[in-house]
Amino acid sequence: MNVIDILNREQCKPSIPDFRPGDTVKVYSRITEGGKERVQMFEGVVTVRKGGGANESITIRRVAHGVGVEKTFLLHSPRVERIEVTKRGVVRRSRLYYLSEKVGKAARIQEKKVLR
Repeated sequence: MNVIDILNREQCKPSIPDFRPGDTVKVYSRITEGGKERVQMFEGVVTVRKGGGANESITIRRVAHGVGVEKTFLLHSPRVERIEVTKRGVVRRSRLYYLSEKVGKAARIQEKKVLR
């Protein structure tokens, strides 16, 4: 086993849920303002999931006050406190870059129905 592989495996978080592009997630991240630290929530649709191991990152898109906002998070960063999956989306692509051109109802993703 390579030394780098061992270090990457130690840095990976075990508490990350299973999600894919198209899912709506809430990411709780720690933000430092002045001398205080607080947790801020960012909710949106996962458009991209890149990389692997400790370098894996996700890009989340949401519309705030009529303006599209995209934010990229490192999944295994100590700044990311937790991730919650709120909706499962039905998409057939791994990169949802086409969502940035769509506005309003056209930008919606069909929700996956869960049998109980």
